[in-house]
Amino acid sequence: MFRLTLLFILCSITVYSQDTIKTDLLKEVVIIHKRSLSDQTDKPLSTLDKYLEKSNMVNMVRRGAYAWEPYLNGMTAERSVVTIDGMRIYAACTDKMDPVTSYVDITNLAKVNVHSGQSGSAGGAAIAGSLDLVRNKGTFGEKNLSGMLFTGFETNSQQQVIGGAMAYAQPKLFANLDFTYRHAGNYKAGGGEEVLYSQYTKYNVSAIAGYKVNEHARLEASLIYDRAVNVGYPALTMDVGLARGVIASLAYIRHGWETKVYYNTITHVMDDTKRPVVAIRMDMPGWSKTAGFYSSLQGLSQKHSWKANISGHYNKSLAEMTMFSNTAGEKDMFMLTWPGVLTYYGDVYGEDNYAISKHWRATINGGAGVQDNIVDDHLGLESLKIFYPGMGRSKLRLLKRLSTALNYTNDHVQYTLGVAYGERAPSVSEGYGYYLFNSFDRYDYIGNPEMKNEKSVSLNGAVLFHRSWFSGKLSASYFHLMDYIIGRPRAGLSVMTIGAAGVKVYEQLAYANIFNIGVEGDIKLNRNFTWSNRLGYRSGSGENVKHLPLIQPFTYSSGLAFSLKSFTADVTCNGAAAQDRYNPEFGEQALPAYAVLNVSASYKFNFGKQSLMLKTGAENLFDKRYTTFADWNRVPRMGRNVFVNIIWSY
Repeated sequence: MFRLTLLFILCSITVYSQDTIKTDLLKEVVIIHKRSLSDQTDKPLSTLDKYLEKSNMVNMVRRGAYAWEPYLNGMTAERSVVTIDGMRIYAACTDKMDPVTSYVDITNLAKVNVHSGQSGSAGGAAIAGSLDLVRNKGTFGEKNLSGMLFTGFETNSQQQVIGGAMAYAQPKLFANLDFTYRHAGNYKAGGGEEVLYSQYTKYNVSAIAGYKVNEHARLEASLIYDRAVNVGYPALTMDVGLARGVIASLAYIRHGWETKVYYNTITHVMDDTKRPVVAIRMDMPGWSKTAGFYSSLQGLSQKHSWKANISGHYNKSLAEMTMFSNTAGEKDMFMLTWPGVLTYYGDVYGEDNYAISKHWRATINGGAGVQDNIVDDHLGLESLKIFYPGMGRSKLRLLKRLSTALNYTNDHVQYTLGVAYGERAPSVSEGYGYYLFNSFDRYDYIGNPEMKNEKSVSLNGAVLFHRSWFSGKLSASYFHLMDYIIGRPRAGLSVMTIGAAGVKVYEQLAYANIFNIGVEGDIKLNRNFTWSNRLGYRSGSGENVKHLPLIQPFTYSSGLAFSLKSFTADVTCNGAAAQDRYNPEFGEQALPAYAVLNVSASYKFNFGKQSLMLKTGAENLFDKRYTTFADWNRVPRMGRNVFVNIIWSY
């Protein structure tokens, strides 16, 4: 009763809006508006994963062709918060095969807000930052029906993409509905080698509707149903038979005040039935159920633009593993890998933007969260007590965050400098995971519920120049993490997985340091040609750890785009320097430098209010065989791939 009362009191203090000030240079916006699919210079029907990795702040760790894991500012997904329209969602896979981003499709989304560190941290406690996947939705207006149909094909994996979208509007009602189907076989790496177990099939349906109650208020309801089947993961020892997400919400919006309740359920079933030879057959299902709310408010008062948010959610994460005996008469082995962990979380957040003068602005934001983890399953609790005899069933934590920034803006330049402090709790796997096998370093991992909160002090800065013919951005961030959570080998413990190199237990380093820098520049050579460039670099180290794992080396991208009326064409070169900063303790090895060339062209035919867009291109034109630091177990990337996208809009 005490913890519920405490959470209720915390959730009754204040109220936030997802809106952000345009000059916030510590945020990136990845635009993915479905009505603009026919106007994109990128491959319009690409996956969300490929859109996200274009951001300088985001790396996508890849275990196959499907469901890449977003790393923000060079940090694992546990250190960031990913929301869909402000809704918290917990993945259901112990092996990170179903990040939150895998339960949407680009046709669902208008944009992705990428916040660095504590900037705009209304989603909850995090260290690296946050991603908010913003749904595309209609507006009220004169009676109108519009939509599109689309299809795509890719030669390398024989991928087929089919779908459509419809938008209906009238003065008191709007509704959006879209559907996407993707089916791909095994892809081929550069040189023609088939990468086995890289196939997948995905179905996604999204609906959102709004009703105007009166001139001041409206109701909005939304639903996402996402189902992936027969998903192969060549970098792992198991595949996925089913990954299903159902995400629903109901919101009441009145001027600058929005209140939303939501519920989502995730089912994820790993299996190895499609693998011809395995040491022992296993089933590994997982389930995650989340219910929550938020209430947000924004306003203006003289020189102040303020926002406030109150939120709370409940989650239950449960995962199990059954090892089937190969010998008649022997019993199968069963254990809980996530022991039914309950999470109760309540949070308050506030932000104030103060206009010091015409050119100067100061921003301060802060928040606090109370999190209570409870091990709900008795068998799971007793299993963990083998390693932690004194652990309690419940663990209550207070998570604090604070950020401030100073911004200067004039007609041609903007500067931002910010400093922040944040904390996070161990994730379900880090705190309560039980013999989770990591196929990269080949260790079994055991959680540690007795760890402290991980903490971070960070410094962020950015400079933006813009002229009629040029725009450029330089951004950098430095994170000093204290009580950094990482798995370290523990002698004397027996492995559970056949072939495992040993057992690692999550521990905490006294400190870790991560530095990021990114440079972006667009030069308009003339009215038809634009030259775009991007550079990025990260470094990471910690106490007695020279190189943190999965840290991006120097990478670059340079592209030349041409446009003339309804015709566009572009050529892009992407590459990276050699990966010579790696950590063998975590299964990493050196990688050579690489560069790949992509080309594409499109033409848009207009027929009054209707249009037909045809886009074709070739990725990895010279069929280069390569792998990157973000490829789990160094699985090679896709070789030459010719694609065709057709989009009819009406």
